[in-house]
Amino acid sequence: MTAAHPPLRTYGRIRSRTIKPRQAGLFDTLLPGIALAPDAGPIDVAALKPDAAQVWLEIGFGGGEHMAAQAARHPDVLILGAEPFLNGVGSALRHIDEGGLTNVRLLAGDARELLAALPDACIERLFILFPDPWPKARHRKRRLVGPETIPEFVRVLKPGGRLRFATDVADYADRALEALLSEPALTWDAERADDWRAPPADHVTTRYEEKRLGDVKPVFFDFIRR
Repeated sequence: MTAAHPPLRTYGRIRSRTIKPRQAGLFDTLLPGIALAPDAGPIDVAALKPDAAQVWLEIGFGGGEHMAAQAARHPDVLILGAEPFLNGVGSALRHIDEGGLTNVRLLAGDARELLAALPDACIERLFILFPDPWPKARHRKRRLVGPETIPEFVRVLKPGGRLRFATDVADYADRALEALLSEPALTWDAERADDWRAPPADHVTTRYEEKRLGDVKPVFFDFIRR
């Protein structure tokens, strides 16, 4: 049984505009076959794609560009994604449909519910890319990456698994890095500034990232589960 959480709060809105007809249709035709249902109880990850070589997770996949591109590059990997923003889910469904991707499973909702339903040590890679910034001091407790959530990220990661966090908000970067460095089960493998200032070689730039809405250039923190 999944843990109870307060209602999800997002920096933006759950839906900003009318979903395009084609994407709306995919909610009815494509999503039911690839939807994750954490409210139904613990998720048997191995049963989702028995031939998957690895399982990756992207929390807050936005429009789905990064998730779909990684799925296309790695057809032997099962990629789980969670996103509460319905327009983003619609966009991701379009990418999945156009790419003919069969190795993606989605939750259109709160990633915390998905995390709670996942078994221990089941994820090889975890991506948290440009999550809601919550820039006001009184709202920082709503940020996705912090002391309260990092232990759960560690729980689902396999030993040797990797967590990538990216943001373009300086305060979020500073506070998240401090919290990640304080977690004894994680190791930061950066050796020089370019290791976190430059996009990783396997990164896929998204439309959000190109908008440069933050107050600093994007930073990328890659951590390894001990």
